Amino acid sequence: MKSEIVPAYLLLYLASVFLAAISQVLLKKAAQRPHKSMIEEYTDWRVITGYTIFVGCTFLTMLAYKGIPLSLGPVLEATSYVYVTFFGVTIFKEKLGAKKVAALGLIIGGILVYSLLG
Repeated sequence: MKSEIVPAYLLLYLASVFLAAISQVLLKKAAQRPHKSMIEEYTDWRVITGYTIFVGCTFLTMLAYKGIPLSLGPVLEATSYVYVTFFGVTIFKEKLGAKKVAALGLIIGGILVYSLLG
C-alpha cells in the first residue's frame, strides 16, 4: 500500500529544510566572529537563533511526516545541499568548482528520478 503525499505537508518539509539551511548560515556567521570568551560564543544571538530554528525545524519535520511517506524524507532532505551551496556562494563568496557542480547535478538528478519513478 503506497502512502499518499499531501502537497501541504510536502511544502512544510521543504520549508523546514530551507529554514535549517538558514540556521546553518547563522551559525557559520557566528563562528566567523571573534569572541572574548566561550560564554560569548554560545550567547551570541546568531547561535541562539540558529539553534532555536533547528529545534523548530525538528518539529516541522515531524509534523510533515503526517502527510508524506517516510521514504520521501531523505530525498527532500537532500535539497539542503542545494540551499547550502547557494548560500555559500552568495553570502560567503565560496567558489563553485566543477566537482561541486557535478555533485549538485547528481543530487538534483536523484531527486528528479525519485520524483518521476517513486
